[in-house]
Amino acid sequence: MKSPQQTDTLFDALRQSVDAKAADAIETVILEAPDRELCRINVLAFAGKHQLDEDDVIAAFLHGARLGIFDMSWNVLCPACGGVLDSGATLKTVRQAEYRCVLCAAGCEPTLDDIVEVTFTVSTRVRKIAAHDPETLSWAEYYRQIFWSSCVDLPDDVTFEKWVKETTLGALELPAGEKIVLSLELAEGFLDVFDPVVNMSQSIEVKGEPARKSQSLSFIMTRDHPAAGDIQMRPGPLRLTLENRTNVRTLPAIWVVSDKVHDLVRKRRPFLTAKRLLTNQTFRDIYRTDALDVDQRLKITSLTFLFTDLKGSTELYERVGDLAAYDLVRAHFRILNQIVAAESGAVVKTIGDAVMATFPTPDRAMAAALKMREALQELKDDLLLKIGIHEGPCLAVLLNDRQDYFGRTVNIAARVQGLATSRSIFATSGVVTDTQASKLLQSNGISASPEKRSLRGIANQIEIFEIP
Repeated sequence: MKSPQQTDTLFDALRQSVDAKAADAIETVILEAPDRELCRINVLAFAGKHQLDEDDVIAAFLHGARLGIFDMSWNVLCPACGGVLDSGATLKTVRQAEYRCVLCAAGCEPTLDDIVEVTFTVSTRVRKIAAHDPETLSWAEYYRQIFWSSCVDLPDDVTFEKWVKETTLGALELPAGEKIVLSLELAEGFLDVFDPVVNMSQSIEVKGEPARKSQSLSFIMTRDHPAAGDIQMRPGPLRLTLENRTNVRTLPAIWVVSDKVHDLVRKRRPFLTAKRLLTNQTFRDIYRTDALDVDQRLKITSLTFLFTDLKGSTELYERVGDLAAYDLVRAHFRILNQIVAAESGAVVKTIGDAVMATFPTPDRAMAAALKMREALQELKDDLLLKIGIHEGPCLAVLLNDRQDYFGRTVNIAARVQGLATSRSIFATSGVVTDTQASKLLQSNGISASPEKRSLRGIANQIEIFEIP
């Protein structure tokens, strides 16, 4: 843990790189907040609580991680219960084709849109918190801080404690190597013996005539405890034996499967997805070559691509001379980069006078395109910027030592830009019909006209909208 003087130096360095209000909020929370608020911080919730711009807060936490104030975590989530199935310090740790939640008995593909979250935990070098040693956490705090992701909107302590009592027949801490026998009374329905530490889940169906004598059931808890299939028991008394044969404390509970359980874990709040972070300019600037491994292929179900190109740049060099043209082209890149970042996007790469950028949603890309067109006209009236936009699925990959994207969506977006011959913006149907993008066009008094167009290398014609 750093000394107060060293910590002050870190915060001073942070303020030099990020929004001052965001830096102040981070410093205050680290110095004053309870431990719980410094474990797996949901940066979107942080921004909302402190009434700060989300992109400013994301940038602040990214720079904080760069400085060693935070440890960044990439967590694979179960879409059903919101539990964290796997966690790593980088996106490179997300390698499985499918992750399986033993509690929900369901598998999920780790798409970057909503299955992988990014959170931040204060570094031990700055402040030691209980979650740095999970075995010190109580049963409830382990579930809050370690098992459930930052997207699950858990209630306050009193409500949560009441909920646990209503939805479990027993919840306990079982030290390493110890055994316990529980006396339970079973009612008809479904139970689940679940432990988040060793990833154990066993479903029990209770039905039939009530048992006249006490029934017995035992589990030996080991790492990655294999499920034995559904077990059937009869209503009535049960002696349940749990033996912890691991070298860590376990936290088993006997859950009563009901709507009360489902209703709580379905209460979600927005969170920082891997997709949003990959298309964030600050992230790309800091982690330019360290986001993915060369053999990784991670799916994104929906990403919006914007391609631009300067029409007639060769003629521009002839007309105004090399030096003036070069300054104009550099100014054009600077303006486009600023607009992309302001709309929560990121520039993936530049090729000659062309730009490839990504945005988390179509409306952000459309807003950027409208601003680009206006800004380039103000820069020089006869500069013609060709713009094309398309949205769809793609793969996040590493190409030429740089995080890039691959797939049909990327190809179509590039071809759509190639259709532009004037200041009109060309976009595909999925972009223009997006609810928020449509509202944006309406608010600007723009009516987009569609037509079927053929694109080089694409088999079928595609409906393209021209935005005058």
